[in-house]
Amino acid sequence: MAVETEKLRIDKYLWAIRIFKTRSLATEACKAGRVKLNGQNVKPSYMVKIGELYSVQKGIERKMIQVTGLLERRVDAKTAVQFYEDKTPEEETYAYKSTFHAPVLKRDQGTGRPTKKDRREIDDLKSDWWEDTED
Repeated sequence: MAVETEKLRIDKYLWAIRIFKTRSLATEACKAGRVKLNGQNVKPSYMVKIGELYSVQKGIERKMIQVTGLLERRVDAKTAVQFYEDKTPEEETYAYKSTFHAPVLKRDQGTGRPTKKDRREIDDLKSDWWEDTED
């Protein structure tokens, strides 16, 4: 059961809506400046207000989250979605997902440095991939 409240810390809110796996990870993200409100860093003790838009960065993923309700306890994902609105631009979402489709260049261990011919082939492969993704 979801418990609504009037006052709620940002670290607890981000944990409750399942943005971070643990509350301590949410606290660390706030302290490290990866949670922002209007471009300003937010302390973990900042009190969340309904309607505010937060920018949250987790690794290479960046999300824009608008608060639609306050949630004090962690709930299942279907319920948690009702307490925030994801305002992340589609371009950023696709850019994040496309990083997983990048070609992986691997060389066998012990083969030494690439020759000039190898380097040209690697550069051609990389430039072909970049041209395909820009369309």
